[in-house]
Amino acid sequence: MFFNANNKISELSYKIPAIVIILTAIGLFSLYSVSQHQGGDFFHSAFSKQLIFVIPSIIGFLLIFFIPRHIIHNYSYVLYVFAVIGVAIPYLGSHIAGTYRWINIGGIGFQPSEFAKWILILALARYLSDHNIEMRRITSVVIPFGIALIPTAIVLKQPDLGSAVIMIVPVMTMLYWAGSRPFHLFILVAPLLSVLTAFHTIPFTIWAFILAIVIFFSRPRLLFGVSLFFTNIFLGLLWPVIWNSLRSYQQNRILTLFKPDLDPLGAAYQIIQSKTAIGSGGFIGKGWGMGTQTHLKFLPVQESDFILSVIGEELGFISIMVIFLCFAYIILKILKMAYDSNDRYFSLVLVGVSTILLSHVFVNSAMTVGLIPVKGLPLPFISAGGSFLVSCYMMIGLILNIGDTSRS
Repeated sequence: MFFNANNKISELSYKIPAIVIILTAIGLFSLYSVSQHQGGDFFHSAFSKQLIFVIPSIIGFLLIFFIPRHIIHNYSYVLYVFAVIGVAIPYLGSHIAGTYRWINIGGIGFQPSEFAKWILILALARYLSDHNIEMRRITSVVIPFGIALIPTAIVLKQPDLGSAVIMIVPVMTMLYWAGSRPFHLFILVAPLLSVLTAFHTIPFTIWAFILAIVIFFSRPRLLFGVSLFFTNIFLGLLWPVIWNSLRSYQQNRILTLFKPDLDPLGAAYQIIQSKTAIGSGGFIGKGWGMGTQTHLKFLPVQESDFILSVIGEELGFISIMVIFLCFAYIILKILKMAYDSNDRYFSLVLVGVSTILLSHVFVNSAMTVGLIPVKGLPLPFISAGGSFLVSCYMMIGLILNIGDTSRS
């Protein structure tokens, strides 16, 4: 029988759904405060749109929660194909805000990349679990990365750098969980670190020293070790070429991350206002609806990317800590489910989904305080965004479905 409600509900953990509801309520609470001082029709405000999308989010949660587990496994590759097609379809339509991220159906737009994030996890888990892979070999990581790079490259071209990064990050954690050697994963990350540290002589020198030490103690074949070292050094020397290939707004975000005073009214404006809002809120906040940075329009993109800044200003640091504790519980619970699971496929899925949630929380919170460049990634369950809210609820449904006896 497709739906076996009695058995499922009896096993349902109420803790994670309860926390998700709390986070959603905090988001709606903050969005209502933001919407009070926005111009235009209130029923077309961020709050109203988010409230409407709660209904399809719950439907998506129930759909994924009640679907038989074997169907999830058997149709992982089919869903992956649809996901790749989905992220490519926006190119057939008109661009919105200079990007090709949206599909419009009946006047309602949604971002297929939000759903492709966790569907990609299903395909990766299927490949890593169904094949008798010798994970101690470097060649074992090639196909998993190839699976991930196809939709990632399409999303990156839209352009959506933030979502592209989120799609590629879980590959590393899933490969590690599947048994890949840490040295092999280090080899994959090393080129990126070589490029990122090349902006200054001192960090690049330190990185070269660390790279040499890791290669020495890992004891690969001499020719491979020497080639690995000098390849990364060469990539670092290519930094000027890579820098010139970036778009101007991406260059400005990186520059103002280290020196906000370079463009305080331009690229650094969002970060400066965000930190001002959070700092002015103090421990208990100014009070709901009393945020001056928010309601005097000093804080941009306040309903999505910088919703945490709104919460910090109006409800204080204590509210941010509550949010972080809620996310910490959810992520740690998912990892415990993965550790306790006897099924390799479902264990890998749980690790991948937890990585997606953790990445969103880390990137969104880090960019609001200026630790990383602005990436345009929302905070799960809290930031405005119908597609992302539905996707997050579906991930929770997936987690509870495959969590097995580790639910509590």
